[in-house]
Amino acid sequence: MKKLFASLLLIGFVSFSAFSQNETGVSAVVDTIKEVASKAIAKENPKEVVAKEKANTTKKEKNLWRTLSKITFKKEYDELMGFKIDVPVFSEAIEALEGKEVTIKGYIIPVEGYKGHKEFILSAFPYNMCFFCGGAGPETVMEVVASEEIEYSAEAVTIKGKLELNDSDINRLMFAMSDAVLVKE
Repeated sequence: MKKLFASLLLIGFVSFSAFSQNETGVSAVVDTIKEVASKAIAKENPKEVVAKEKANTTKKEKNLWRTLSKITFKKEYDELMGFKIDVPVFSEAIEALEGKEVTIKGYIIPVEGYKGHKEFILSAFPYNMCFFCGGAGPETVMEVVASEEIEYSAEAVTIKGKLELNDSDINRLMFAMSDAVLVKE
């Protein structure tokens, strides 16, 4: 029993250091420890369990768009426009991400040509299906300001940066990312 406890403590520490840099944080560590404990009792290899959990965490990171889609809207009169507009109401899950470094995968929608960009739109969907061209909603795009130019690609790219929320400036998108950098896959 002492060996099992020591193994779980060690796995918890390793898991915490591996998971603490992303959005899943401490809850992922707790889930991993529970999973390892149940597998240890069932005589499964804890290292394999930790590897599987890391793979699941990667999948969760790729589903940030799903989290960002948990949004509602309320109608408010806008003095400048002269009529009611839809104002985003962010869920608690989204508000918890504000100002945090997040990693997200999406498609570059260039705003000027198809060269390298420091400022562009990132879409959950390819160019022909994005909010501006297809039928997707405004929660599927975000403004990006990169630290250094990111080359245009028709393929999905993974970037990380600081998430910013916007519920007041109607001339900007609801989501923005600052200090973005390309993540090598």
